[in-house]
Amino acid sequence: MTTTTARPVQQRPAPGSVRRTAAALEYWLVQYRTVWRGTVVSGVLTPVLFLTAMGVGLGALVDDAGRLGGEYLLFLAPGLMAATAMQTAEFESTYPVMGGIKWIRTYHAMLATPLGVADILLGHLLFVALRVLSVASIYLLVIALFGAAPSWLALAAVPAALLTGMAFSAPIFAFSAGNENDAGFAALERFVIVPLFLFSGTFFPVSQLPDAIEWVAYVTPLWHGVELCRGLVLGTAELGVSVAHVGYLTVCTVVGVAAAYETFRRRLEKTG
Repeated sequence: MTTTTARPVQQRPAPGSVRRTAAALEYWLVQYRTVWRGTVVSGVLTPVLFLTAMGVGLGALVDDAGRLGGEYLLFLAPGLMAATAMQTAEFESTYPVMGGIKWIRTYHAMLATPLGVADILLGHLLFVALRVLSVASIYLLVIALFGAAPSWLALAAVPAALLTGMAFSAPIFAFSAGNENDAGFAALERFVIVPLFLFSGTFFPVSQLPDAIEWVAYVTPLWHGVELCRGLVLGTAELGVSVAHVGYLTVCTVVGVAAAYETFRRRLEKTG
């Protein structure tokens, strides 16, 4: 009589381990090591060119009109800081996510290790957070060199910009993971990111918009990020209003992470 010994089933550790999340993050950091010089150069040139052209050049005309009661550069700089955090988060949360699922299948390779879906998702989101944090820090430095950061509260604008970026990154992770191809990214850019960039208070107060569009602007994460960063950089932030902005952006981030996890789990199970 032959007896067979059942092979023990390998138990995958519960998701969410700090060590496993750090391992997933390490992959993206190693990948970034080959391109970081270019992103740092562009990260410096972008705010310098924008602030010179829009804040100093166009700002001279706007200030002469007296519409804002102060230097246009002071109004523009913190708004651009928040908007750039949004754009950076969007860039890092689209093609890299789809590539990890469909083309390069990085996520599938990670799943072949003890990493779980939550570890993979959180590790990648942490990398995006570090990218947004670095871009926001450079932007603040440039703003200060332009003399557009009159308050010490401007230091708090860096985590505010980070939160703004993550309020976009997490939902876009869910969007990217749920798409079968990259056609949706063009629509996201044209119909969401660009309109928000133009009409969420970055270049002019949203009160100048028609009433219907003005109320739409108030419910967008970028408007909250712009107002939060502007109040901190200029030193005009009020505690209650700032807490409301932080709360709104935090809710967007948490809901986005939950949606991204469910989308990642379904997609990776489907294509595994």
